[in-house]
This record gives sequence, C-alpha cells and structure tokens, in this order.
Amino acid sequence: MAEAVRSLERTFELLEHLADAGGEMALSELTEVSGLPMPTIYRLMRTLVNHGYVRQEPSKRYALGPRLIRLGEGASRLLGSWALPALTRLVDEVGETANMAVLEGDAVVYVAQVPSRHSMRMFTEVGRRVQPHCTGVGKALLSQLPEPRVREILSRTGLERHTPNTFTDLDALLAELERIRAQGYAVDDEEQEIGVRCVAVPLPGAPALTAFSVSGPSARMTPETVHDVVPIMRRVAEHFATELRPGNHSRGSR
Repeated sequence: MAEAVRSLERTFELLEHLADAGGEMALSELTEVSGLPMPTIYRLMRTLVNHGYVRQEPSKRYALGPRLIRLGEGASRLLGSWALPALTRLVDEVGETANMAVLEGDAVVYVAQVPSRHSMRMFTEVGRRVQPHCTGVGKALLSQLPEPRVREILSRTGLERHTPNTFTDLDALLAELERIRAQGYAVDDEEQEIGVRCVAVPLPGAPALTAFSVSGPSARMTPETVHDVVPIMRRVAEHFATELRPGNHSRGSR
C-alpha cells in the first residue's frame, strides 16, 4: 500500500515537472530534476502515456496529454467558485468590480467575477478570453513567467493596439513586467479600453498562474485610489493563495 501511494506521489511530481518546464521534457531532463532512477520514470511515464495524460512526441520527448484538459477545465470552474468569497471581500472593501483570471495557453481567461454595487460599473463575462499584454490581469500573469516564455507567448499573440496607451513595443512591455515584479502589482492604465483603469495582483504560491483584479471607471479608479487599493488586494490574494496550497482543505476568505 505504501509503495502504491509513493508511486502515485511520484507520478504527480513528474506531471508538475512537465508543467513547470512549459509542458514538455526529455526523459533525461525528468531524471535530472526529479532525482528518480530512469527506469522508474520510464515506467511511470509509459503508464501516463497509455492513459492519455502524457503523450510522447516523435522526438521521444514527453509532453502533457489531452486528457488533462478536461481535468484542468473542471478545476478552473471550481477555482472560480472558491474565489467568490475573496472577490466579495474585495468589492466590500474597495467598492469596484473584482475579477479572477488564469492563463490558459496564450490567453487570459476570466474565471470569476463579483460586480461593483455602483450603477456605473465594469463588467467582464466569466469565460471571456483576452490578450495578456493589454490588461492588468494579463500583465500580472505574464510577470510570473520567465522572460523567454513571455517572448514565446507574445510572438504568437502579437501586441495589438487597443488604445493609444496599449503597449505595442516588446522591449517596453518587458521593462513594464520587470517593474510589476518589483512592485508586486500591475496597472491597466486605459490600455484595453479608454475610461477604464484596472489594478491586478498575482496570487503568490497558487498552484496555477492566477491573478486578482479590481477595475472601474478612471474617474473613480484614480492613481491615488490604486495606491490605496493595492495593500487590500495583496492581503486578500495572499490569504486565498494560502488556502489553495496542498494540505489546506478550507475554501473561501473568512
């Protein structure tokens, strides 16, 4: 029984190593990062391949498989429901619409929202997919990735101009991401839509790339307001991220 549990633990560790490496690794690389014997890794990976959770490329490298997509989609839906109490707390304390988003492939996907109680408020449909370079949550998500991965994503998505404030120069955006990493939050300063300002924070230590955002009309979401909102957002995000970590089974901000 103990050996079966250990094999299960090793299997999940190998899947996480693949995810951390961008979804694809060679057997020798898995051996190096995991410290497991190559025959053990080969046996576990063959089992995952046979069940569709991993696929083997023509190059013999292993990649995350299509059966994980259904699991990931189900987890994303649950993640959104778990976040609602935390987002409600943000709306109560900040007064503006609160969102949670994740990075799926090259796109930012909104998985939860609690609207502001103001008559004039921002509304983003849950499930909406947007480009990462022009949104607060998108930049907060990109800031959690190494620069080569960011360049790879943006080479595919491009840097479409939505407003005069949109970042369309890659070097300028990379410098902005460096500032975001240093200060711990991102601002969409009317970069996706004129008249809308958004502030976003990453969820530190969350099991997937995740960010919270608060958005509202620029007249209410002034730079001074953003300065006041950031500490509140960090506190709520850190609390929720802690609840998501392995071994913590409670859900929702209290």
